Amino acid sequence: MNHRITRSSLLGAIATLLAFAGTAFAQEEAMQEVVGEVLPTLDTGDTAWMLTSTALVLMMTIPGLALFYGGMVRKKNVLTMVMQAFAVTCLITILWLVAGYSLAFTDGGGLNAYVGGLSNMFLAQVGADTLAGTIPETVFFTFQLTFAIITPVLIIGAFADRMKFSAMLWFMGLWSLIVYSPITHWVWGGGFLSDAGVLDFAGGTVVHINAGIAGLVCALVLGKRSGLGHENMAPHNLVYSVVGASLLWVGWFGFNAGSAVAANGSAGMAMAVTQIATAAAALGWMFAEWIAKGKPSILGIISGAVAGLVAITPASGFVGPIGALVIGIVAGIVCMWASVFVKPAIGYDDSLDVFGVHAIGGIVGALLTGVFAVEAIGGTPGLLEGNPGQVITQIYGILATIVWTGVAAFVILKIVDGVIGLRVTKEVETEGLDINLHGEVVP
Repeated sequence: MNHRITRSSLLGAIATLLAFAGTAFAQEEAMQEVVGEVLPTLDTGDTAWMLTSTALVLMMTIPGLALFYGGMVRKKNVLTMVMQAFAVTCLITILWLVAGYSLAFTDGGGLNAYVGGLSNMFLAQVGADTLAGTIPETVFFTFQLTFAIITPVLIIGAFADRMKFSAMLWFMGLWSLIVYSPITHWVWGGGFLSDAGVLDFAGGTVVHINAGIAGLVCALVLGKRSGLGHENMAPHNLVYSVVGASLLWVGWFGFNAGSAVAANGSAGMAMAVTQIATAAAALGWMFAEWIAKGKPSILGIISGAVAGLVAITPASGFVGPIGALVIGIVAGIVCMWASVFVKPAIGYDDSLDVFGVHAIGGIVGALLTGVFAVEAIGGTPGLLEGNPGQVITQIYGILATIVWTGVAAFVILKIVDGVIGLRVTKEVETEGLDINLHGEVVP
């Protein structure tokens, strides 16, 4: 038997293999076209950006929001504010693992329009190689976790100085699972607001209107602080608040630009418009306050910056620089008016203006997203590009969020109040929550 391989036979074998491989590839490609499947592949650039964004958003809460709120309360309650922010960060992390993520981002079957399922409880079916688009699903899980963390922490500013620590933990845990996760599913998980075409790039409805309305309900149910009207309620250390606001501003690039879930042009535009709107809102609040009260305050300008960050959040993936400029100016002025003039006129005690900045700023941003959305940027035209119906759609999303978070927050508060009580005693409130609830004080 001749075992010699001739050149012609070798070339023939190679040609046969190449032809077979080409046929197999063509069949696979054709099959993907038939079923509409695009197999995701890991993108290291996207993954690196999302790892960075996740760290930036966590920084927004601890230390950013903790310092921002901590500096604005009286000295006797500063540790309580920081403790609440830190403890809620830990609590929501565990609840997001147990069920929150699954309720927000999995298929809920017959209830999918309203809530997800339980298939990813404890990160079941999620491994090191499981992808969410072009990034590991574990990174997507953790990125979304940081949103789930900051949203309830925003609420604590509304009831500062008067809620029991135990009641706060129960309320936040229940609210996260009953309110936050379902609304997240409505908008980002394939629920009915997503189907309706509501635009919310990074959380105007999911985070800010949601938290702001819940904060207002908390303030109304708990009632006013006992010293309001005859005790000095001025911030004890605005330097803390400036540092906190600065960390929020920096971290917000992860919040908005990270919501592109990729290192691409959408992330770049989101970063640019976030910077523009924030600066415009800070100046808008500052000049409006200067005209109304005769002096520009540091508390005013940092509050304006946060209002701008809030308002551009739903719009950041859909509008251009001019839209961002207008959104920022409007948000700064309107949120200043709501916090400085409307709140005392109505008489509710939202301690740190969660409703005035986050709910009102979120509503302004969501509405103006429908006005200034640019099809070439986000794929959907707004009012100025001939699509007035988008404004109606945005209003629908706003109202749905307000109704659910308002009603659910009220019911949860009443249940917690009936079981363990919501509010500290007047004596504890007068002496300070730090020493009474945590046994520690700032010297």
